[in-house]
Amino acid sequence: MSRVFAFCFLLLASVLGYLHIDSRPAWAPFASDYPVNQVNQLENASKFTEDTKLAKTLRHTAPVKSLKPIQPSLRTDWLPDTGALSVHAASLIMLKDGAVRAFWFAGSREGAPDVVINTSVFDPQASRWSAPTVVVDRVSAEKGLSRYIAKLGNPVPARMADGRMQLFFVTVSIGGWAGSSISSMISDDEGLTWGRPARLISSPLINLSTLVKSPAMSFVDGRLGLPAYHEWIGRFGEFLRIDASQVIDKRRMSSGRSAIQPVVFADGPKEAEAFFRQTRPSSQLKQIPVSETKDAGQSWVVTKDLEIPNPNSALAALTLANGARLMVLNNIEAGRYRLVMVMREPSSPQWQVVQVLEDDESLLNHQHREFSYPYLISTNGEDAHLAYTWNRTKIKHVYFPAAWFKHAVSSLKEKVTQ
Repeated sequence: MSRVFAFCFLLLASVLGYLHIDSRPAWAPFASDYPVNQVNQLENASKFTEDTKLAKTLRHTAPVKSLKPIQPSLRTDWLPDTGALSVHAASLIMLKDGAVRAFWFAGSREGAPDVVINTSVFDPQASRWSAPTVVVDRVSAEKGLSRYIAKLGNPVPARMADGRMQLFFVTVSIGGWAGSSISSMISDDEGLTWGRPARLISSPLINLSTLVKSPAMSFVDGRLGLPAYHEWIGRFGEFLRIDASQVIDKRRMSSGRSAIQPVVFADGPKEAEAFFRQTRPSSQLKQIPVSETKDAGQSWVVTKDLEIPNPNSALAALTLANGARLMVLNNIEAGRYRLVMVMREPSSPQWQVVQVLEDDESLLNHQHREFSYPYLISTNGEDAHLAYTWNRTKIKHVYFPAAWFKHAVSSLKEKVTQ
């Protein structure tokens, strides 16, 4: 009988850990990197009805007509080679001096015990990366967290309200990625050294199956909103409200087993859209699931899919200072052999391809390479840095200067008027 009571208690505690409490104080509004433009975005959005906000389908079987050649050209290079056989899940953050720091994990294979999280700094003046260093490995994570760690993955950097850098990453103690939890470390010197790792407690009982992949958002009260996701029991997104290394609240962003790795576009102080990597059964649409919030992430409602193909692969998102939205994704229904950048102007409901980054369609199926896990940031609101996995053996870095985007916007407007 005592076992029955114990089981019921554990079950109740587990359920309560996943329920949000509506009586909690209202969340602070989102902080905007470009507050002046935020007003323009809201004004432009009001010009369209809900029906006209739906994106046009961007299917590989009916591609968007090519734009005129875009100049200036893009700058491409590779993150430093560490000698690892497999690399994946790169992320980026701007440093206070304007440089860009990258993080990625590397080892003999994904999930192997020898996987480490590396970092390197890109000097924009010299256009080169520094020698890579190790941020954390399995052994140092074990010592810092005082618990067994089987593998590491998915580093995601963020800027705290006090200016310090925080690195979130995934740790697994038992099982596969479904047994993950999120840990974080804080740096006082822009990533040169790091403090002791701490585990984020997102559930009061088992605290398992919580992963991170996408950039965090800031609230006006200085706290962070971290998009997270689950892969055990259900596959769904969650929005974690974080104060330093503590989860003070969380809300579910999607439901069921079909949407993970959310990326978030803020539409205003309290409005935002989340786009997801779909994990649907083969019989269902391979499109991008969408949720929206109107109370700064305190509640989310599933809405109509964005009608762009998604082959169960991560996407990256970024809003420029002029209100233009960018995404980098695999716009095919199966495989990860094609990677494109799409753009939506603030005055348009349409997403259009502005750059094909990789495309192995002409190769035989067994020759297709993987281009995946893109990550986007901007250093000034007008440019963009992109990092993505190149066939699991390299991390490619692409820099889009401000002039490139100006030409891209001009070409899109010219196409509309034709």
